[in-house]
Amino acid sequence: MKTNLFLSLAFLAGIGFSQAQNLPANPDPGKCYVKCITKDEFKQVQETIEVYPAYTKLEVVPATYKTVEDRVLVKEASKKFVYVPATFETVDVPYIKKERRSDLTINPATFGTNSRTFETYPKTSGWQYKETACDSPNKEDCVVACFVEYPAQFRDVSFTTLVKDATTGSVPVNEVPSTYQKRVIKTPARMETIEIPAEYSTIRRQVLANAATTRSVTIPSRTQEITRTVLAKKGGITTWEEVDCGLVNANALPIFYETGSARITPASKRTIDETLLPILNEKPVSIELMSHTDARGNDNFNMSLSQQRANSVVNYLVSKGISRSRLSGRGFGETRLVNRCSNGVQCSEAEHQKNRRTEFRVVNAK
Repeated sequence: MKTNLFLSLAFLAGIGFSQAQNLPANPDPGKCYVKCITKDEFKQVQETIEVYPAYTKLEVVPATYKTVEDRVLVKEASKKFVYVPATFETVDVPYIKKERRSDLTINPATFGTNSRTFETYPKTSGWQYKETACDSPNKEDCVVACFVEYPAQFRDVSFTTLVKDATTGSVPVNEVPSTYQKRVIKTPARMETIEIPAEYSTIRRQVLANAATTRSVTIPSRTQEITRTVLAKKGGITTWEEVDCGLVNANALPIFYETGSARITPASKRTIDETLLPILNEKPVSIELMSHTDARGNDNFNMSLSQQRANSVVNYLVSKGISRSRLSGRGFGETRLVNRCSNGVQCSEAEHQKNRRTEFRVVNAK
């Protein structure tokens, strides 16, 4: 009983929530729904509009001139200064070309000779042993000792003696006089003044005779018939449209681009024609397109490139007749990688290819 009561309350609560949110009535389990929005209705009306207003056009009557003559000063009176240089005369000025001096003479030293006797070896004495003939077999018995004295030895040595040491003498040398020539001012330089009169000329000039005036001309307005579109009936939410639940989630498309470019290849255009166009033509749904890049290259460049690629798909669908209001494109760069191939990670080309993808999902109906 309690279980049935709980289920009944839950069912009633679900109905109340659906009505409060304006959700589909009696939905089937496991089904997904998107809002169906009726389009605005328009009509064309004809109107006459003023494309150029009436205005007053002003025409200028030019000014007129007359010619007059004037005598004018073209060069003011002035003075001319003439320089008269100084005159000079030459005089002799005496000077000492070479001062007096005293030259020095040298008196060399004088020498004498002398001699002296030196004892080169002293007087000595000592024993001398001599052998004599004897009948004894011992030779020492045949030795005679004699005491001998030797006289001292002497040598005479000659040497030089200083008689008078060297001296200097002084010899006076007289000075050498001379003269040089010097130019001295005879009459100093001066300036002479010459008066230069003023100069005049006759000129012709134009003076205003009549000032410029204006006259007015009225130009009528211009109109044009135009056709414009006005809102006849405002659209709005009318019902909910059942869609495949798989289309609500992000679905990867095999859309490829040239390297570093947002240009769609012919093969990718066929994929769009076969996948997205049928969905957009069968149901009034809106689609969000999400483009991604791999991690190679500059992060900011990849973000910009992915946005350009998403825009390329949007522009292609618009060229196929799909309203731009039903499409939105967003680039995520390398921020949503599906594998480990981030910056600096070595990966194969196939692994990088998995990240270079464009996805789509149904967001609502218009």
